Amino acid sequence: MTDADAIRINPSILAADFVNMQAELGRIRAADFVHVDVMDNHFVPNLTFGPQMVERIQATSPVPLDVHLMISDVDRWAPGYAELGAASVTFHLEAATDPVRLARRLRGIGARAGVAVKPATAVDGLFDVLDEFDQILVMTVEPGFGGQSFMADQMPKLRRLSDEARRRGSQVWLQVDGGISEATIAQAAEAGADTFVAGSAVFGADDPDAAIASLRSGAAAAHRH
Repeated sequence: MTDADAIRINPSILAADFVNMQAELGRIRAADFVHVDVMDNHFVPNLTFGPQMVERIQATSPVPLDVHLMISDVDRWAPGYAELGAASVTFHLEAATDPVRLARRLRGIGARAGVAVKPATAVDGLFDVLDEFDQILVMTVEPGFGGQSFMADQMPKLRRLSDEARRRGSQVWLQVDGGISEATIAQAAEAGADTFVAGSAVFGADDPDAAIASLRSGAAAAHRH
């Protein structure tokens, strides 16, 4: 496996043209996943997609779905997104009653199970249960809105997770979401991230596939150092 093969770039459709969603999805065929932010205007102060829209995206996307649930009551709602066929379903640690039980249920349905943490949330409590999750998402902005600036102060948290995963021999993916661009991706990669959510850096580019390739190579170069 090359360094570039170990890097995943997941464009966020929050930055896409919603009116032309199918065409926008066709522009990111080089991506590993498409990142779909589900917001309920309760857990976060914004409202985006629900199950019906995600089902349509699932039916038309050329790449698998990486669904990020920024919603309350995930114990009730998260399994439904796995049942729609999403390849990966990530819920927030802050919204789950029993994160491990929920992750096991998602895996049982057939999805990769991810858990996300807000900037103010500590990750130490996840160390003993790393292998219950396929992905841990460290938010590098406050969840709820696109276009925010990258929070470099989250890198020590990410590095602790990476060090702990390596120490335990865990294969968990470490994802970052928020403000990822060519200018910031190396910082996150150096801290241990291998999976990157990018919005405007991809969908705002004239050639999204070229932007994905550039982000991938930038992260891979940081991993080699």
